[in-house]
Parts: sequence; structure tokens; C-alpha cells
Amino acid sequence: MTSGRRALTALHLLLVWAMMAAAVPVLGFGLVMAAWGGGEGATAPVLLLGVPLTVGLLAATATPVRTVVPLCGSVPQRLGWAASVFVLGTLGVLAGVAAYGGDVDLGGARTRIALTGVPYTVAAALFVPNRWVRLGAVTVLAAGVVYGGFVGPAQAEQRQREAEVVRYREHAELLYLGATPPGMQLSRAEAGPASFSVEYRGVREDVFSYAALTLRSPLTPTPRCPDLREKGVTCAVDARGEMRMVRDLPSGDHAVTLVRRHRKAEVEVTSQTLGEPELRRLLTTLHPLSDEELEKLLREKKINRSL
Repeated sequence: MTSGRRALTALHLLLVWAMMAAAVPVLGFGLVMAAWGGGEGATAPVLLLGVPLTVGLLAATATPVRTVVPLCGSVPQRLGWAASVFVLGTLGVLAGVAAYGGDVDLGGARTRIALTGVPYTVAAALFVPNRWVRLGAVTVLAAGVVYGGFVGPAQAEQRQREAEVVRYREHAELLYLGATPPGMQLSRAEAGPASFSVEYRGVREDVFSYAALTLRSPLTPTPRCPDLREKGVTCAVDARGEMRMVRDLPSGDHAVTLVRRHRKAEVEVTSQTLGEPELRRLLTTLHPLSDEELEKLLREKKINRSL
């Protein structure tokens, strides 16, 4: 390709980009306003007027390269070329809109307007009979597919996780975990404005085991036994301010509950399958929920927020 043909090709692609970067947002805005003002039926006149006009303007950008691009040699050929570029480019724009709707970062408003002309420029480049121009178009297309289909969504998911972490950290004084009891695993957690609860269940499904850990904003200076207790319930508060309550179960087992103050929160552990030593170990191993632990719970969908 001679220098003159290279200059014509560059001018051609620049005109395609500039014209479509200006026309497509205007056409899209017209469709949105028509649909907002008169419903979906009102968009038909905009399409009937806007699409042929856009194709005609696109065909005009092919005039400088009528001797370079075989499909642009005559007016009918340029119209056919423009229709093909418009269809292919619009598919790319729609893919970009779908990616943007999936929270893929496409920059600010000016950047997004500039990007609307890129799919049409890539489509036009594919019709240029030069392998380097076509290779460049394929490279841009592949980069768009990789970013819009893989890199962008991964970044959007990471930003969403980071935002969720920030929301959970609004009540960081309640976010604590204890060492998981042997033979058990964390099954679910729930964070609320005044409490944080964690449930542990057995690793083996055929063996029942359960323990619950709850941290909440304290209502009294020290834990207190309930004034009215059911039959089979014993409760006592020791000199350190720790409450111990034992409930007799119909099966003959006992459910043990321990409550104590931990910094600015009141923490409670209860279980009918763990003994008191294991519950005390759960209390003594309390530690602030780390970002890594919180992100793992979010990835595994084991934590949710309550209103």
C-alpha cells in the first residue's frame, strides 16, 4: 500500500469513527425520548428516519476511498457497504451496551461517546483490502471481546465485592468469629444493624451437630438471667459477669448457653451438641472478622445482610 493509499485509508476510517461517534448517540437519544414520550410505538418514525439518514452519511465517508475499497466504487456499492458496516457496527454497540449494563467500566460519558464509533470503524476496516489493516481490526475486536466478556466483568465483580465489604464494615464492632469447632464448619452468617450471628454445623451430614454464635449491642451493663424461666432451665451469673444457662431437652440432652461481654458487644454461644469446654473455646478464640474471611464468605454466599 502506497503512502497515498495509506493516507486515504486513515482518512476514511477517521471519518467513519467521527461521523458514527456523533450520529449514534443522537439516534439513541432520539429513540429513548420517543419511547419515554409516546411508548415503544413512537420509536418507529425515529428509526425510519434516522437509520436511512445514518446509512447515507456513512456512505458519504466512503467517497475518498472509492478507488481503494472495491465495495465503494459506485454509489449503489457504497450504500451496500454502508448498510453492512452499520449492521456490524450496531451489533458491536449493542454488545457494549450489554457489557455496560453488567457494570463493566467503560469510562466517563465522553469516553463512552467516543467508543460508540469504534465498532463501525472496525467493521469498515475489515472491508479494506490490506492484511495489516484487517489484522489491526481483528486485534481491536479481540481486545474488545476479552475486555467486555472477561476482564471487565471480573473487575466489576471485584468492585461489587469491595462495596459489599464496606457495607458490612458499617458495624465492625460486631463482626467477630471464633475458631470453628472440630468436626464442624461455618454454614451461614447474618449481619444486621445491631447483631451478627453465625451458625456452625457438622461436616458430616449423617451426624447432627450445631452451634450458634451471636454478637449484639448490649442492652444491659452486664448479662442477666431472664426473670421468667421455663421449667428445666437453670441460669446463673458468675463473679466475672458471665451468664451460664442450661436447658433440659425432651431427649435427655442439654442445651448450654454462655453469654459474656466482649469489648463493645455482648456475645452468646449456644449448642446442644457441644460441651461447655468447646463453647468456652469458641468464646476465647474470638477475633475480628478479617477482609479475607469476609470476602470468602461472600464468594461462597454464606453471609447476608438483614435490615
